[in-house]
Amino acid sequence: MPAPSEVSLPGSDLPQMLQMDLDIGDFCSNWAHCDLFSAYLARMVSHNRLDSLLFSNLYSSALNELLETVFRVHGNSGKLECSVRRQGGLDRIELVFPADEDTFAVYREAIDKLSGKDAEKLYLEALFTEDEPDASLGLLELGVDYGARLAIDRAGDGRMCLVAELTLEDENE
Repeated sequence: MPAPSEVSLPGSDLPQMLQMDLDIGDFCSNWAHCDLFSAYLARMVSHNRLDSLLFSNLYSSALNELLETVFRVHGNSGKLECSVRRQGGLDRIELVFPADEDTFAVYREAIDKLSGKDAEKLYLEALFTEDEPDASLGLLELGVDYGARLAIDRAGDGRMCLVAELTLEDENE
């Protein structure tokens, strides 16, 4: 099995900025943890950006979508690991968490939707549905609104790695 940082997107050799580990049960015990975790982490990684406040807001929003997806769809017990890497304007977020085959399939289906030509249409349909939000909504939003590249892979021991690569700031500004 590839290590989490070896998931199929290029750039896995980016230098690691920080890593945080949480118990998945503790994290998923309260929806507010998604916002708290993403806001804290965004402040930590935004200090040296051109517009640190704007970058922090965008980063927090993007990470929050990932965390809310994990909150909704994850395995029963284990550790949630969050690693942040950066090189230049590229930020890479890696989330490793417990996931059985059914959980992995939910993520695979969402990423497959995103790679199709109707991704924006599917995103808008999911966004404006009267039903409970589909598990893929946050991932579709990241791909459509943030231009994120997403990938998943098995990380071993009943866990999976979800990778999101984002370019939230133009280095040439």
